[in-house]
Amino acid sequence: MAQGTSDHTGKDSDVHAGKRCINTNEEKKQMKKSLKISEAAFKMEGKMPLVQAIPLGLQHVLAMFVGNLTPLLIITGACGLAGGEFADLQLSLLQNAMLIAGIVTLVQLFGIGPIGGKVPIIMGTSSGFIGVFNSVAATMGGVLAYGAIMGASIIGGLMETVLGFFLKPLRKFFPSVVTGTVVMSIGLSLISVGINSFGGGNKAEDFGSMENLLLAVFVLAMILFFKHGTKGFLSSSSILFGIICGYIAAIIMGFVLPTTGVNADGVEYTKAWVLNWDKVASASWFEIPKLMPVKPVFDMRAILPVLIMFVVTAVETVGDISGVMEGGLGREATDKELAGGVMCDGLGSSFAALFGVLPNTSFSQNVGLVAMTKVVNRFALATGAVFLILCGLCPKLAALVSIMPQSVLGGAAVMMFSSIVFSGISLITKTELNARNLSVVSVALGVGYGMGANPDILAHAPQLVQLVFGGSGIVPAAMVAILLNIILPKEGKE
Repeated sequence: MAQGTSDHTGKDSDVHAGKRCINTNEEKKQMKKSLKISEAAFKMEGKMPLVQAIPLGLQHVLAMFVGNLTPLLIITGACGLAGGEFADLQLSLLQNAMLIAGIVTLVQLFGIGPIGGKVPIIMGTSSGFIGVFNSVAATMGGVLAYGAIMGASIIGGLMETVLGFFLKPLRKFFPSVVTGTVVMSIGLSLISVGINSFGGGNKAEDFGSMENLLLAVFVLAMILFFKHGTKGFLSSSSILFGIICGYIAAIIMGFVLPTTGVNADGVEYTKAWVLNWDKVASASWFEIPKLMPVKPVFDMRAILPVLIMFVVTAVETVGDISGVMEGGLGREATDKELAGGVMCDGLGSSFAALFGVLPNTSFSQNVGLVAMTKVVNRFALATGAVFLILCGLCPKLAALVSIMPQSVLGGAAVMMFSSIVFSGISLITKTELNARNLSVVSVALGVGYGMGANPDILAHAPQLVQLVFGGSGIVPAAMVAILLNIILPKEGKE
């Protein structure tokens, strides 16, 4: 009897052990399944698991967050709205910038009628207008200048929207050799921006210090590790995890390294890599954005140069959409996608101006991110857009992201911006690289990148020329590529 009981107990133990083994195997399978990225991530359509979509969307926000706010900080400073009695106004404008970026991104992703290309593009405050707006600020000054910038942005945005409606018959002026050249010029112009962040930001007292450089190198190394040393979800979210590692490293550095330094004048300063937690603590949890915090002013001194810049911005948007479709899906963008994207760019800029925000445009940083990860799912990117809207409503959440050290961003930016250059090369090579096309690319890049690297060459040119061509190498590169494509005779079949 005892023996029988013993046998029964042994059998039960074996059964339980087997069940435990099965459960363990199932758990392992579930874990592997959770780490394996959904196939929907690499398709524009299809709903992804929220647990995967959120981080994939969040890394897009982290890639563009600082770039979305920087133009506002520069222009409000140039207009004298950076402090004192205008301190609350500046904070309100920054809050609105995040809200508008999120709303316009959702329109670009999913569309409202003909508005929106329904492409995996993140929208945000354009840095291409900084040169023009700085000149307006120098000419007019104060709140009046900022109001004139808003008025010019409303008109310019509406003009770009109309341009989008007629983009299809104009498409012949934007073949892959032209858009590819624009995409390459975007990437090349942004690499210097990435390197600037890599060193901690050129306005930092400790720019280029070993702490900043090592932190940036660490972030870059982590991105490469997650990208090529892991698979599935971890690999596709390499930028996000690299940035998180950068935050952790900066926290550790704060405990073991001096957080302050002394400049040449003997003034003490806080090092650029130090996380400003006080900014997070002082930020409020919820605040309603203000409509028209600055009254628009319609002045031709601002309107004329801004209108020209909006034409260039339309070409840049065509280049960005072409780059993201080529880099993410390996195909050219359709006429409908390009037209809808340009219309969203224009109308979004007019809408942004009503909230005191500078023109919105497609963000090249995110084009590079898509090209690198191949994640094009619109639902995933939409989670990032929703996060931007929440940041606009919750200043504390925005503050958490805004304290990111420039060197952490730089470690990610260098790789992303270089990916844009590669996307441009892919577009250019879609057509035969004959003598004509090589001339278009080489001359456009030579003139454009050369002017962007040496803006002083236009010091004696008319002010309007300086306003349009002096701010970025993208503008002259786009103009030269378009003109040469029209002028130079075609060679055989292209």
